[in-house]
Amino acid sequence: MDKMSYAVKIDPSLVKKIKEFCLRHGIKQGFFVEKALKEQLAREELTEDILDFKNLRSQEESAISFEDYLKKRAY
Repeated sequence: MDKMSYAVKIDPSLVKKIKEFCLRHGIKQGFFVEKALKEQLAREELTEDILDFKNLRSQEESAISFEDYLKKRAY
């Protein structure tokens, strides 16, 4: 898999903590940061899904089944 650089400005104390953590645990910093970003994106997407579910729950009674939707769409 190809990799790409992505530069951002980070608080120096956080950089120091990341470096120390990775050194202590034998983890490459790039791997650690990439994994952390993926996990945070997943959490943010889950939060959005939960909010959508909460906001659309009141419309649940008027919803039709996916199969019925596909049948109507076929015409």
